[in-house]
Amino acid sequence: MHSYFIITWGITNILLLISFISGIFKYPVLRKEERQYVYYLGFLLLIEAATNFLTLVLHFKDTSFLYPIYIAGEFFVLVSLFIRKLNLSNFWFIPVVILTFGFLIINKFYITYFNNDIGKVTSNIIIICFAGVALLQQIKNNISINRFTLVDACIFFYYSVSVFIFIIQHQIASLSEDNYYTILGTNNILSSILYGSFIYTFIKLKK
Repeated sequence: MHSYFIITWGITNILLLISFISGIFKYPVLRKEERQYVYYLGFLLLIEAATNFLTLVLHFKDTSFLYPIYIAGEFFVLVSLFIRKLNLSNFWFIPVVILTFGFLIINKFYITYFNNDIGKVTSNIIIICFAGVALLQQIKNNISINRFTLVDACIFFYYSVSVFIFIIQHQIASLSEDNYYTILGTNNILSSILYGSFIYTFIKLKK
């Protein structure tokens, strides 16, 4: 199962890179709020590149210090995106900035990995809520499918399943190594579906 994890991890990274490059090519035709999808992909790619560089090149044994940055950045970019898509007041950015800062410093006060997981689950739930409201608003208003409906639906799906994965994360330690890598590989597949939706959307995108 370790091979399964490595293969899915490689596929996920390749799809992430392709989706970001596709977004860069389509950037000029994107609307203002849609450009944050590219920022989101770029941020994830930066975190992944930094992690790989530190572990594979500099041989860092522990890169957990990047985790709060990943949680906070991902949360801020996605929630800001949905605030703009939903045409919400700029006052919504006040609690978002406060929460983003909180995700960055939570492990400074509680030095446990568990607290980072609490931050991740909280972040995911909020992202799910915003993505769900965006999808429901479109259905309620009987709006024809917009250019990024598929991506929004995949974001909702991915982060919903991720909440479940993080909830059981502390039980993973008691599982066998094969089961551990199976769960991680499954998460990679979910990520691949998300990145694949970006690639498809960017390819189909027209002015």
